[in-house]
Amino acid sequence: MNVDRDVDLSNGLEDVPVLIDGSSGGKTFPEFQYSPDNIQGPGCTVDPSEVTLPGCSCLSHSCFPESCSCLQTHGQAYGSTGTLLNLSRPDCAYCSPSFECNALCTCSDACSNRVVQRGLRIRLEVYSTKNRGWGVRTLEAIPHGTFVCEYAGEVISFEEARRRQLAQKSEENNYIIAVREHAGTGSITETFVDPAVVGNVGRFLNHCCQPNLFMQPVRVHSVVPKLALFAGRNIDAQEELTFDYSGGYSNQPPVELLSTQSDAAIQASRTDGLQRKECHCGANCCVRFLPLDLSVLY
Repeated sequence: MNVDRDVDLSNGLEDVPVLIDGSSGGKTFPEFQYSPDNIQGPGCTVDPSEVTLPGCSCLSHSCFPESCSCLQTHGQAYGSTGTLLNLSRPDCAYCSPSFECNALCTCSDACSNRVVQRGLRIRLEVYSTKNRGWGVRTLEAIPHGTFVCEYAGEVISFEEARRRQLAQKSEENNYIIAVREHAGTGSITETFVDPAVVGNVGRFLNHCCQPNLFMQPVRVHSVVPKLALFAGRNIDAQEELTFDYSGGYSNQPPVELLSTQSDAAIQASRTDGLQRKECHCGANCCVRFLPLDLSVLY
């Protein structure tokens, strides 16, 4: 697929156009169906678009932690400016998912506990990188803690994730993200998202061992979380946006998010009989290979 400069990748599905830099040097743009939200894929027993979570009965313009059932049950996630709270160690965000007010809540659409559900608000551009395939850069400055975009795609079962992983050829890109959340008493909730065929701008985000974004599971209407990406620091306009596919931040060890993703067409090597792809993020702390979630394979 050849693209012209400044084409809206989302075809109007996002409130803010997702631009494509057409100066790709003849590189073919991947074919996929754009969707700003998760959709139900093979093996997924819950429709992510269905409203299944209860709502609050607040009648105020914006909910207060003292009276809102959503905030009392799950805690306040956002500050008055809409930025994510508790950002001193964003790698810890994986330990506890965030919950937003939803369609059944009686608070206003302007409630401060509604952030990720409002969708893309930052002007982003997909462009051709030098040695890491396609990437995403921001066209405007992004303050620390700001919601940037979702990593949306097909929500699939573990069995389907494993089937897709094993069926892939060495030269093919794999985009499957596996998020595991501890629910207490040894219970673990798993979510597998694959934006390879159906997905949003998040599918073009590259890995970095010292990223500027981090991923936080956020539940809005459904028990299926949205995989939301927030700014881990102040980000300048024209910076490439990246996150750590293993779930860490600033080269911290991974906590809850494990990824099988390899987003760039780069030279492959093999470790212990399993294919690994070299990391070309350029960070001083680069660990040389992209993360690989072995639990999806076995």
